Order: sequence, then C-alpha cells, then structure tokens
Amino acid sequence: MNKEPDNYDTPWKEAVERYFPEFMAFYFPAAHAQIDWDKEHAFLEQELAAIVQDAELGKRHLDKLVRVSQLNGQEDWIYLHLEIQGQAQTAFAERMFVYNYRIYDRYRRPVASMAVLADDSSHWKPQAFGYDVLDCQMGIRFPIAKLMDYTGREAALQDDPNPFALVTLAHLQTQATRHDPQARFDAKWTLIKLLYNRGWEKQRIIDLIFVLDWMMKLPEHFKKQLCQNIDHLEQERKMAYVSSFEEVGIEKGMQAGIQAGRQEGIQTGEGLALQKLLTKRFGELPTETIDQITTASTVQIEAWLDLVLDAPSIDVIFASTRH
Repeated sequence: MNKEPDNYDTPWKEAVERYFPEFMAFYFPAAHAQIDWDKEHAFLEQELAAIVQDAELGKRHLDKLVRVSQLNGQEDWIYLHLEIQGQAQTAFAERMFVYNYRIYDRYRRPVASMAVLADDSSHWKPQAFGYDVLDCQMGIRFPIAKLMDYTGREAALQDDPNPFALVTLAHLQTQATRHDPQARFDAKWTLIKLLYNRGWEKQRIIDLIFVLDWMMKLPEHFKKQLCQNIDHLEQERKMAYVSSFEEVGIEKGMQAGIQAGRQEGIQTGEGLALQKLLTKRFGELPTETIDQITTASTVQIEAWLDLVLDAPSIDVIFASTRH
C-alpha cells in the first residue's frame, strides 16, 4: 500500500471553489438558504493570505474566504470563513475565533465561520471558543459538519444528487480502506461508476474523478487497472471524458516514455500534467513558463505540482526559481 498519507486538503479546496453552492447546500443548508445565490460570490485568496501572514498559533490553514450576499438585504455582502480540518487539533476552536476576528478587523463586515471536520476522531467536535473575565464576555460559536457522522448513511449518500454526497462517501471509504488496497480499489471503482451514472456534464465528472483520485491513493498496479477499467467503461458508453484527466495524462506520459527512457517519460508526462493544471487555474500560460517547465527536472516539476492547486497566483508557484 502506498505509505503516503491520504491527501484531503488539495482536492477539497478545488471542489469547494468549483461547486460552492452545492457545498453549502450539502453541509450547511441553513446558511445556504440565507444566501442570495443570484448575486455573484467571490473567493478572496490574496486577501486571505494577507490576513493570516503573521499568525502565531502554529501551523494553520484558513482554507477559504468567500464574499457573499444575504437574501434579507441587511448587508450588501458578508464574509464566509471556511475551514476544512483533517486532524483533531487542540487549538482549532481558538483558531476559528482568531481568524474570524482578524477578518472582521480588516473589513468591518459581518463574518460567518464554519468548519468541515474530516478527522477520524468520533468525539472531537469543537464548536465554540471564548472566555469570561471581569464581567466581560468574548467568544465565538460556529457550525460544523462532521464527516464521520455520515457513517451508516452510505446508501443515502449514493442516491443523493449533490456532488458532495459522493465526496463524503469517498472520504468515509478512504478511511475505511486505509490498510486494504484491494478494498480501496473496489470502492474507488464503484464511486467512479456512480459518477458516470449521474448523467452529469463532462467537466463535472472530470473534476470529481480528480478529487477521488487525490483522496483515494492506490498502489501502482491498481492505478493501472483503474485506468484500464475507465477506458473500457468509456468505450462501452462511447464517451471520452478522462482523456484530459491529469492523473491519466501522467500515466500515459510515463508509458510513452518507456521506449525513449523511463525518466524522460516521467518528466514529460508530469510536465504536461503541470501545464494542464496551471492552464485550468490561471488561463493561457506565458511562453516563459512553458519553457521553464519543459527544461525543468522531475524533482522541480513535482515540487511545482505540490503548489499548483493552493497557490493564489502563478507567480507564487515559480517565485523560488525566478531570481
């Protein structure tokens, strides 16, 4: 089994941003019902980075800061501070309090904080932080969505049309199959078939396969088998969806490179995957960037791949190599 830890942070951020109304509807339906979805919402990545750059409570990830409008019209817009937390952490509730205040202090607008808890501790459910001293009360109470609470509701998740029902199901099955690669392969293949049965548009299927692939890591031989299964499924249904899927692109690049040299094939495949991801996030790439990727080592390309989904701008990704 792949010994690398299962990765939740990267795919979650991508999925939340692409399908934010569905995310809110699934995990925080009360808040979703109060937001005016006819008005534009905006993710504030650079603003978020500025707010937390001097944080002192240890390693922390303020995942998303979103500007939205309320239906009641009391405010032109408010802020949503979203955290997706993969591990139980003693200072988490305090962190929610600090970030909520920092955002308010910067913008002087109402701030709603909420968290998705993707940890494996059934008893850890932080929802408040505060203190009362000399008749002065200070604190925060915030809503949470605990993914472990969906255990036992797998059948309902399979039938739910919201894409985050499937993401939640993938999370549960990732946890359940941590030490069983065959069971994880079977679960992942079942989820992918469910995706195709939804009748969703091509891009949504590609996006969600990408999320599943990052979540549910598999050994190499199972990866190859999964790619073959997907190819057969698409041939049967006369589809061609995952031909642009980044993980498959890496795999095909590796295979094509065997004849010309294994290392060159890996480097080419990962370089193409990096270009696709960058284009998907930031639009058409400058010639300088393409040249830099083409001539980079495999180690450097992998380092950029680790940054590509989280970085607020393309300049941040390449900053360390542009001096």
